[in-house]
Amino acid sequence: MVDQDVYEELRKKYVAKLREDLGGQEQAPRTRQYEEFRKEYLPKPLSWYEKACNVSAGILSMSPDKKKRPELEKAIAICHLQTTPEGVTSFSFLAPIAFVLLAVSAFLLVPMALGSSGSTFLAFYAAIAGLILIYPLGRIPYFLSNSWRMRASNQMVLCIFYIVTYMRHTSNLELAIDFAAEHLSAPLSLDMKKIIWNIETEKYGSLRESLEEYLSTWQGWNEEFIESMHLVESSLVETTETRRLESLEKSLTVMLDETYEKMLHYAHNLKGPLTTLHMLGIILPILGLVILPLMISFMPSVRWYHLFVLYNVTLPLLVYFIGKDILSKRPTGYGSSDPEEGNPSFGPPKKGFLGMTVTPLVLALFVGGVLFFIGIIPLLMHAAVPNLDFVSFSTPNTDAGSCFLSFCVVDTTVKAQTAGALYWFNEYRSVVTDQTTGDSITIGPFGLVATLLSLFVPLAIGLGIGLYYKVRSRDVMKLRAEAKKLELEFASALFQLGNRLADGLPLEIAFSKVAMVLPDTVSGAFFQQVSVNITKLGLSVEDAIFNEKYGALNQYPSNIIESSMKVLVESSKKGPLIASQAIINVSNYIKEMHRVDERLKDLMADVISSMKSQITFLTPTIAAIVMGITSMITAILGKLSTRVSDLQSQTGNVQGTSMGTSLLGSFSGGAVGTYFFQIVVGLYVVQIIFILIILVNGIENGADKTSEGAMLGENMIRSTLTYVLLAFVVVLLFNVVAANIVPGG
Repeated sequence: MVDQDVYEELRKKYVAKLREDLGGQEQAPRTRQYEEFRKEYLPKPLSWYEKACNVSAGILSMSPDKKKRPELEKAIAICHLQTTPEGVTSFSFLAPIAFVLLAVSAFLLVPMALGSSGSTFLAFYAAIAGLILIYPLGRIPYFLSNSWRMRASNQMVLCIFYIVTYMRHTSNLELAIDFAAEHLSAPLSLDMKKIIWNIETEKYGSLRESLEEYLSTWQGWNEEFIESMHLVESSLVETTETRRLESLEKSLTVMLDETYEKMLHYAHNLKGPLTTLHMLGIILPILGLVILPLMISFMPSVRWYHLFVLYNVTLPLLVYFIGKDILSKRPTGYGSSDPEEGNPSFGPPKKGFLGMTVTPLVLALFVGGVLFFIGIIPLLMHAAVPNLDFVSFSTPNTDAGSCFLSFCVVDTTVKAQTAGALYWFNEYRSVVTDQTTGDSITIGPFGLVATLLSLFVPLAIGLGIGLYYKVRSRDVMKLRAEAKKLELEFASALFQLGNRLADGLPLEIAFSKVAMVLPDTVSGAFFQQVSVNITKLGLSVEDAIFNEKYGALNQYPSNIIESSMKVLVESSKKGPLIASQAIINVSNYIKEMHRVDERLKDLMADVISSMKSQITFLTPTIAAIVMGITSMITAILGKLSTRVSDLQSQTGNVQGTSMGTSLLGSFSGGAVGTYFFQIVVGLYVVQIIFILIILVNGIENGADKTSEGAMLGENMIRSTLTYVLLAFVVVLLFNVVAANIVPGG
């Protein structure tokens, strides 16, 4: 008993000394292998966040609330962050402070030092944004841990399946967990590795202790995973082989049944948030564009950057983060992970575009750059010759300079040269900012040609993004389609393969037998390719499937198929009967997950259909009509203001005309040129379409980056062109209407 007390005293001293050496962090020593694995699979943004937190703690160490500290430490441990609660708290305050100081200096102090007034609005906006950022930055570990849990939950069915499959032929839980860790992808693979490494570093004395500590982190989150793992553990102490296998089967059944039920609840719960996001984040802002023409016409203090901050910064960020939060809770299902991740068959085309060595990025930048240059021609012209403009007249103007087609070059400082102006190229207007002092500023461009040319700016961005993704995914989509076909029929093919193995056939012969009875099918072609690699190239079964150069899997890249073949190869080492049982279970797993995924898509069909209609038609159409209304209103009010000003000068500034001039002066066509207004609206259309596509793909296909790229490539080009063409026609027609209502300026 005395020896035990001495041992406990020595252990406490050692732990205290170790904790002191680790800087007060309650962390076990980490092995070099764990660090290498962690650096390889931990997302780069997490490593950047770690460094930022650690640097912040070194500058100004701030301790979190004592009540919240345990939860914060748990969140940090779950997502494997190497930082402290002090670092997280310090970063949540220092980052907003640095942001506010930089923004205030850039928008207010530096311009004032250079003799300008700067922008009080932008400085105030940055200060408010900085204060708001304190709360979300302090909750980043919670967000990361929740996201980590969601991503890991999507892999738990497959994790239990790997463990059960391995333990069918080898009743060793440690080896089974290691097998699952090797075949799973991050983040759950990192968790499985951590369980083993906690034993290697002697943080825990046994696998049971390490596993129970890990399972405790899932209390209240994924009870079925805990129950399944306990059933797997119980199989180790069963007295008969039959009861051991029944316990393993039960663990997999519990995981599948509970996951299916959980998916149904998730699907029902997601319909409300998605509908809310659809209405409040997309529909209402687009309808709000109808009010903007009136607002900018009656409020001379509004500038284009006010609209830009609202519509191109605040709203897209808000919609994006709400959407990503919804996607982080997406129920898992068949095909919910990206089957092309890490596969060399997928990626940018090696020969570039049209056989040339032009990468998709270079092509997108070139096309976007050319279109963007066309779009800023009005700004370049005004910067080069600010007092000259091209004007089309309603009646012949002998005071005008040289003419080209229907436009004549005029000097805007000479009133006679602009009399009777019908359509302008640039049209910069003088807007009164203070009725008392008569101070005014020059605003524009308002001209028809400048407005039409501004359409090339959103076209440059939308078409550039669309071309990049379209060219990048062009060569892989055929392989992707073949892989999808193979996944749909692969369950039945695996069942037949399992039956051939149960008949006692070797795996090498079973592939050829199944290929013979599945002619003209993708599954048959896959099995035939494996058989050819074995018989003609002399490869082993494993190389015939996974060889980097000749492997059959290169032609059919899919995580589902790859996982199935890994299980088959591993279980075949124990004999054809065990391989048969394993592959039949794979077949059942694929069928179950496919059934769940189809049900999920059915539940989400209404929301997805509505969002797709927003992408392809409604958003571009509404924005184009709003753009036409704005162009017409500003044209009419600008000409009315000019008419009233001329009337005032002719009548000697009598009281009535003075009041009319004062009234129209407050909305003389607006303080935001239609050129910049269209750019704001066009960029918003491009941004919201981009976000909608990501949301639709996430709901439909999960983390399938290839499908996301293909969807972006197709819809970004189509929707951007729809908006640009409709806006061109509507703006042109509405300006003709405005010219007929008020003919000439």
